[in-house]
Amino acid sequence: MSRTVFGRILIAIGTLLLIGALSLYLYNRYDADRAATASTEIEEKLSDAMLSAATSEYSLEVEEDENGEPYSVITLTVDENGYIGILSIPSYGLELPVLSEWSYQGLKNSPARYTGSASAGNLVICAHNYERHFGNIKNLSAGASITFTDVTGMVYEYEVTEVEAVEPTAISEMITGDWDLTLFTCTRSGQARVAVRCKLVS
Repeated sequence: MSRTVFGRILIAIGTLLLIGALSLYLYNRYDADRAATASTEIEEKLSDAMLSAATSEYSLEVEEDENGEPYSVITLTVDENGYIGILSIPSYGLELPVLSEWSYQGLKNSPARYTGSASAGNLVICAHNYERHFGNIKNLSAGASITFTDVTGMVYEYEVTEVEAVEPTAISEMITGDWDLTLFTCTRSGQARVAVRCKLVS
């Protein structure tokens, strides 16, 4: 094989790799923008529903924590999905609806409750690392304010105490501890999770 042919093959391979990388980048941007739009639309509908909901429209479920202690989860249905409230992260101007149960499909549109509840002081919320979901929580500083408003209008104000990296398989570390609220997402590489630990201040 001549050097000219070999060079052309390398150029072709390089071009294909660049096209593949560009396609992946453009898809990720599209998916992130779609998720941001979806969560904004849901948050607006949920806010309206919270203002006008009758008592009969709420659903109540009782679950148990890791110690077998019962706690309640109150949800409100919007577009056939149950939500527990709205999470606010002022540092990034985010107002996000929170699904009552997580699923891979559900996380494409909004963050979701992984376990626990705000009223029980053990709420854990997960989300994708989309820029307008939890993509920037790794940059939150200790002392940053986070607010969760449940579907009944009860407001819980939290303060970030620490941000840590957790192994993807360390599920028990994610859901146990003395934190009133934990937010978590995968890192960009997917090799670890970022966990933001918060304490209730009001």
